[in-house]
Amino acid sequence: MADDNIFSALKVVDFASFIAGPSAAVILSDFGADVIKVEPPSGDLWRQGHKIPPQPQSKDAYPWHLANRNKRGLTLDLKSPSAQPVVEKLVKWADVVIVNTPHAARKRLNLEYDALVQWNPKLIYADVTGFGENGPDANLPGFDITSYWARSGLLSMTRDAGAPPTWPVAGSGDNATAVGLYAAIVTALYRRERTGKGSYVTTSLLAEGIWSASVSIQAALCGAKFFGLHDRKNPANAALNVYRAADDTWFVLIVTPDKLETVVKAIGRPDLLTDPRFADRTRLMANMPDLTAILDEVFGAQPMAHWYEVFSGVHVTFGAVRGPQEVVGDPQLRANDIVVPLEGAGGNLASTISSPIQVHGVTKVTAKRAPDLGEHSEQILRQLGFDETQIDSFVASGAVPEQKQHVAVS
Repeated sequence: MADDNIFSALKVVDFASFIAGPSAAVILSDFGADVIKVEPPSGDLWRQGHKIPPQPQSKDAYPWHLANRNKRGLTLDLKSPSAQPVVEKLVKWADVVIVNTPHAARKRLNLEYDALVQWNPKLIYADVTGFGENGPDANLPGFDITSYWARSGLLSMTRDAGAPPTWPVAGSGDNATAVGLYAAIVTALYRRERTGKGSYVTTSLLAEGIWSASVSIQAALCGAKFFGLHDRKNPANAALNVYRAADDTWFVLIVTPDKLETVVKAIGRPDLLTDPRFADRTRLMANMPDLTAILDEVFGAQPMAHWYEVFSGVHVTFGAVRGPQEVVGDPQLRANDIVVPLEGAGGNLASTISSPIQVHGVTKVTAKRAPDLGEHSEQILRQLGFDETQIDSFVASGAVPEQKQHVAVS
């Protein structure tokens, strides 16, 4: 039951835009939180994400529903002086406020923590930035591609030798950061439960990118000797490499030392164990291209279905490289509630991706479509205690644009 869910009494105001902040709110909503999405009159630009190349093109606003499902929508012009009473009521109502507006603009809009906490001392104020709150680049604008991927070092390492940096998957750093921001919010809620005190919690795309790249960044911190960029035909380790099966399926193979003997026997090449070219570490390192060429020939002789059976039989770690159109058919996704039904979005949006956290014994809220622009404005204003005359004055001043009726899409 929804009223038995973990965050069923939690009230969240999402002032953030694009992906990282709103997606943290989605995770809270999946466990029952009441989330109000506040947008400017022009709407969150991510409403148009499905139309911006190189995003896959669609008539359906799939990125918008992914990052804003289960929320109620309020349109509010924060630049209007008439909006301040609404902001005050929202903050007093809320347990959690999520923001990602640059600090200079945030100050002009009266959305800084010091302003809001005066209205609600127990508030959890969750802030996500591109590069952190301090330092010479604290005020730079940042997307996950620049802050999470490029600045962190990840983008320099996720390519093969001789290849330029590539364009990473849109939103991947944002969604990783969303989980981090969610964790910060939950940590603050636990602190408030114990002490009664609110908190100002924050993370950045840069911090999350560094955390994702932390094995390599920690190596750099201690002066470790790095191998060059990955070269598939001349790898640092042929047992940790990418190979291609006979049906042109590429797969990642990870053979740990304890599995080596079992694997070479399973693939029909026990002779590799006694081959003098690979007899000791020095020779193995010198002849890694030869070993890779041998494995290329072996794996290229059979289709992926064959190697799936072989690798599964010896319990070795492997993974076929799949494209998005193949991934959506993977039975693991629905068996583990990774992909779940989506109600009310219309078009081809019959399912969506659930947040990556499961709590045994707790059923997540049924995923429902994201709101239309300002869809619940009047409902929310009435809930906050404003009467019809006051609501009319907000509309007349332009602080709250006139609400449009939702049009169902079949």
